[in-house]
Amino acid sequence: MPLLQVRDFPAELYDAISKVANEENRSIPQQTTVLLKTALNITQERKNRRKAVLKEIEEYNLKNSDTFPAPELLTREDRDQ
Repeated sequence: MPLLQVRDFPAELYDAISKVANEENRSIPQQTTVLLKTALNITQERKNRRKAVLKEIEEYNLKNSDTFPAPELLTREDRDQ
């Protein structure tokens, strides 16, 4: 199994991980692994959603986007309703 060593790790972050690990009955390395997996999964999900939205926008094939009303006008219209 690979070994990860982090230099100059902030003490307050270490203390926070240590506290959570203790509450979850895990070791600090186990808790760090859980936190990293969670963070990376969230990041990957966001990236996948972003790609899906961009693909959907591309499928609209908008050519005259400069003819759209200004965003502030749309906001004002929405507030006036």
